[in-house]
Amino acid sequence: MTEISAPRTDSPLDAATGVFVDHRELLFGVVYTMLGSVADTEDVLQDTWLSWTARGGAPLDGVDNPRAYLVRVAVNHALRRRAAVSRRRETYVGPWLPEPLVADEDASTAEGPALRAESVSLAMLVVLESLTPLERAVFVLGEVFGYPHAEIAGIIDRSPAAVRQLAHRAREHVHARRPRFQAHPRVRREATERFVRAALGGDIGELMEVLAPDVTAWTDAGGKRRRAGLRPVHGRDKVARLLTSGRGGPDHPVWRYRRVNGDDAAVLFDGDAPYAVLVLDLTPEGDRVRGVYVVANPDKLAHLPRGTA
Repeated sequence: MTEISAPRTDSPLDAATGVFVDHRELLFGVVYTMLGSVADTEDVLQDTWLSWTARGGAPLDGVDNPRAYLVRVAVNHALRRRAAVSRRRETYVGPWLPEPLVADEDASTAEGPALRAESVSLAMLVVLESLTPLERAVFVLGEVFGYPHAEIAGIIDRSPAAVRQLAHRAREHVHARRPRFQAHPRVRREATERFVRAALGGDIGELMEVLAPDVTAWTDAGGKRRRAGLRPVHGRDKVARLLTSGRGGPDHPVWRYRRVNGDDAAVLFDGDAPYAVLVLDLTPEGDRVRGVYVVANPDKLAHLPRGTA
């Protein structure tokens, strides 16, 4: 009997889909770090996919470097999306913080584009919000993902000289507001656990020891949590009183320690549903808390895994 081989079913669109899937992690990392929003990132990836497949029946034809092509399309979609994000911010209720990326307990420690995005701390993403869209794109591509200036120039349609100028301005701005340092993970974990114990126990004295004198607390609830603050709270005394006031929150809070954007942090659960994410920003010495970031807007927590209370 003559063996009949199965007909080849790979179409040009199938091949293009495979290429897109292969690069999706990289695209997610770049776009998320540019926008700070998981929902907007997913929308941009959808737009990128549509642009990729709209090239006709054979999307790969004429594309010598699919990775470079996809990154260019995604970055430019993200730049356009930035305008819509900024408009939403104008009517946002209370402080705005980026959507957190929370790692599963068994998450791999392997290095990859998405993990490089996760290593951009929540505090750093807040600083990046103060850059212009082009400055941020250049900073993200160059400082986080290691693209050379010449390649960035092709991605954003600017000259290498313009990219160098954008990169210089972005680095100066970021480093002025965020000196480079990284506390040891053990120090971060201990500081987070001590902070949570003091806040839950209403121990103002302990909190006063943990908080830096110029600490600031941001609570992003988007107007969707009762009694959430509408402005950042500055100063150790005010932040300590805020944290021990017991206002709002679940009746039976359950805390779980997780890595959030690469840092040891804590997630508050109401039953098995995520209620808030707490991220601390430490002083350069690592012994005091200078920033408290609480993301409690349920829309920003919808992508988080559920927990066991």
